[in-house]
Amino acid sequence: MSPQVVVVTGASGGIGRATAVAFARRGDKVALLARGEVGLSAAADDVRAAGGTPLVVPVDVADADAVEAAADRVEVELGPIDVWCNVAFTSVFARFSDISAAEYARVTQVTYLGFVHGTMAALRRMKPRDRGVIVQTGSALAYRGIPLQSVYCGAKHAILGFTESLLTELKHDGSNVHVTMVNMPGVNTPQFDWVLNKLPKRPQPVAPIYSPEFVATSMVWAAEHPGRRAWWVGIPTVYTILGNKVAPAFLDWYLARTGISGQQTSTDAGPDDPQNLWDPADGKDGHDFGADGRFSQGAWTRDPQVWASRHHGTLAAVGTAAVAGAATLLRRRR
Repeated sequence: MSPQVVVVTGASGGIGRATAVAFARRGDKVALLARGEVGLSAAADDVRAAGGTPLVVPVDVADADAVEAAADRVEVELGPIDVWCNVAFTSVFARFSDISAAEYARVTQVTYLGFVHGTMAALRRMKPRDRGVIVQTGSALAYRGIPLQSVYCGAKHAILGFTESLLTELKHDGSNVHVTMVNMPGVNTPQFDWVLNKLPKRPQPVAPIYSPEFVATSMVWAAEHPGRRAWWVGIPTVYTILGNKVAPAFLDWYLARTGISGQQTSTDAGPDDPQNLWDPADGKDGHDFGADGRFSQGAWTRDPQVWASRHHGTLAAVGTAAVAGAATLLRRRR
């Protein structure tokens, strides 16, 4: 495959950073879109080191005009866009009653409308050429809301809805532009260090936790195999999606019982903790957070469900998850 032009939003850290590097390993030209200048500069270094060609484009994806201008710049400096990955997001860790209307609006503008703006900019360029792939970073939380993340869950549900609608329109038109969605489990990213936190303790992902580098390979794979409607990453994601269909009342009870304490560490939150809701934590006066967060120890770097989905399709992936679940139950009974 010849080098492609790839756009990654949220490329300064976390999954976006790891995804940019994963595409760079193919020798691609990678446009890095985000707000944090320190993080973007470090991401560009990572892309070069991996064998890619970086283009740093500072932008707030909540601004539709700015995203459109960024897409113009990418095509002028790198060439026609082949792949567009929407990853950028922000959020608030808090009970619903503790989130202000302004905070809700800001998260929605970045995490939901940022994906809409990126998809619009990509389609304006891809549809006339009748080629291209748009990869949406989804989540198990697009299918199942959990406590303390109402604003994030709402945005991910919205992304799923508009993506499904767009997908059917493209199919109706017989378009060769593809859109796909990779649904993520808990991932060890810097979001747990820089997302606005109103909890008494510092937040943590729901275990088991996966490495950003591992889930980034699924982003690349989805771009290379765009025929799939959606990709699930990790057995916990499969459990969540299927469980919400099969036993939603049980999940309500379980999450009410464990979801609040399970998303908090034993470390007290502090007033000086970084937060990136309004301004980037990796801006001029910040530092580079990188792709990985503070939960690297024990983070999963492989998963049989992902292997099965790539080799035998979604049904095999679900079957693998079911077998793993049955094995877990048997071990517990013993």
